[in-house]
Amino acid sequence: MKKLLIILSIVFLSASVVNATENVQANIDKNFKQPQKIVRHHQNNAFEERLKLTDEQKIKIKEQRTKSFEKIKPIMNQIKQKKKEVAEIKNSDMANDVKEEKLNKLDSEIKDLSKQARSIRKQNMKDFESILTKEQKETLKTMKKNGRNNYYKKHPRKCNKVK
Repeated sequence: MKKLLIILSIVFLSASVVNATENVQANIDKNFKQPQKIVRHHQNNAFEERLKLTDEQKIKIKEQRTKSFEKIKPIMNQIKQKKKEVAEIKNSDMANDVKEEKLNKLDSEIKDLSKQARSIRKQNMKDFESILTKEQKETLKTMKKNGRNNYYKKHPRKCNKVK
């Protein structure tokens, strides 16, 4: 009889622990998974508030962002495709010298595409800043400086390599 009670209590405790673990995991998933869009939307609102953008400026910036995205999207897709090709070549059974030649060619193409993307981003930033007033530009400059300093504090190893 005692053995039966001990076995039943062990089974009961095990079932309780499993159930509690599942409930905790469900609560963690429910409470801590935030869609990326919500976080970015909040960041954009804070950014707009700090710069004190007018409604007209917000509309212009949104149009400009859309145009820029349309320009850069095919380039980013090409980069993504080239990187897939690189991974396929690295995993292939071809001769090392042929592999090396193809990888060098793809690396060069990726660098060229990255330069194009960087150029579009720079132009996008110039277009964005052309919409701002002098005061907003100064605020943006301060925000960039603070952001850079925070990045250096959070990533000292990366920053030491760059400098």
